[in-house]
Amino acid sequence: MVYGLAALDSSGRIADRTVIRALGWGPGTRLHIREGSGVIVVRVDRQGVFTVTGQGHLHLPAAVRHWCGLAAGERVLLAANPADGLLVIHPPAALDAMVAAVHADVLGGGQA
Repeated sequence: MVYGLAALDSSGRIADRTVIRALGWGPGTRLHIREGSGVIVVRVDRQGVFTVTGQGHLHLPAAVRHWCGLAAGERVLLAANPADGLLVIHPPAALDAMVAAVHADVLGGGQA
């Protein structure tokens, strides 16, 4: 796994080239992007309508940003699995839910 933290710019671009390069995705790579369970799943798809930009950035479509409640400047966790060619983007709300679940388990139901 390769991880990164990146901020979304005002156009919905994510500029973490380290993660994109680890996946082997170059400019023009066609992608399928979908939302599921509060996270964004990105895979290579020769028929995909989305592409890695000429600068090597990932552009999240407005509809996907809206589904996940993402706004410009928000930071997301990028979790890439190069062996599977898969990128999962975790918006703040998904991270909040994961952290709350772990804390509840570790702290015994949320008790400090």
